[in-house]
Amino acid sequence: MLDQVERLKKEILVLQPETPEAVEAFRLTYLSRKGIIPQLFDDLRSLPPDKKKETGKPLNELKQLAEARFKEWSEQAGAAKPTASHELDLTLPPIPNKVGSLHPLNLTRYRIIEIFERLGFNVADGPEIEDDWHNFTALNFPDNHPAREMQDTFFISKNPDVLLRTHTSNVQIRLMEKQRPPIRAIMPGRVYRNEAISARAHCFFHQVEGLYVDKNVSFADLKQTLYHFAKEMFGPKTKIRLRPSFFPFTEPSAEIDISCLICHGKGCNICKQSGWVEIAGSGMVHPNVLRTNGVDPEEFTGFAFGMGIERVTMLRYGINDLRLFSENDVRFLRQFKPVI
Repeated sequence: MLDQVERLKKEILVLQPETPEAVEAFRLTYLSRKGIIPQLFDDLRSLPPDKKKETGKPLNELKQLAEARFKEWSEQAGAAKPTASHELDLTLPPIPNKVGSLHPLNLTRYRIIEIFERLGFNVADGPEIEDDWHNFTALNFPDNHPAREMQDTFFISKNPDVLLRTHTSNVQIRLMEKQRPPIRAIMPGRVYRNEAISARAHCFFHQVEGLYVDKNVSFADLKQTLYHFAKEMFGPKTKIRLRPSFFPFTEPSAEIDISCLICHGKGCNICKQSGWVEIAGSGMVHPNVLRTNGVDPEEFTGFAFGMGIERVTMLRYGINDLRLFSENDVRFLRQFKPVI
């Protein structure tokens, strides 16, 4: 073994690796766990005691020599390696900062809030997981109303009924429970219904509802408020019509339609070939709803309305498929107004 140790010393003294790769190859060959020198130390254990003493000192000197040479070569290779500043090519064009953008639904939501805030409406919010009272009963829904069935509503539990809210009307009820009129507020938020997903419908979507309760509030106030909103949102040339309708929580009730901004009245899949698109349901708050929530219908009246933010956004930007809003396609989202 002594002969092998002396041969390895001479071999290491004449080596001169010139690249970091060669230095690493030296370490693997001589100093790694399975290298030559650690193997010699393993063999040393099997020698007789007198041979161990004779061989141990030269073997330690060999190890120290190999480690010192490896350290020296490593430092030389590190000093020769180009720094990051040497690798930087100043002739390359700069990488532009990518400015993010707001989601089109948020852009429309903020615009709706802006319009109604100028009319004196506050913004209110409420829970998305709701009980039957605030989602149905307090809104004058009869026990056998279809919306209570599983095919329309996502129920979390039964008896007591807990569900994902089907509209933001639950916030109207909570406002009337806590606040005495006058009440003037809008309620934006996400709602859920068990519907088949298509270009015109989804199992979740966004609503903005409004409530105004005070003395001497009339249907004329409702009509003028919605006319003002439609003109502000879609432009002064937008045509508007009101159609009689029915909702359990309003009486009388009306659907609000505007001329389709996608096909301009020619007919498309969004307006069902009619040239008109429904944007909101509305009406005077039903006396039963007021009475149930502690408001005297003999003293106060009010109106309420609700619209889908997706529908308004589709008309505003000329989008013909509701599913685009939830697919997270960056190519689609980049088309809208950037964040400033």
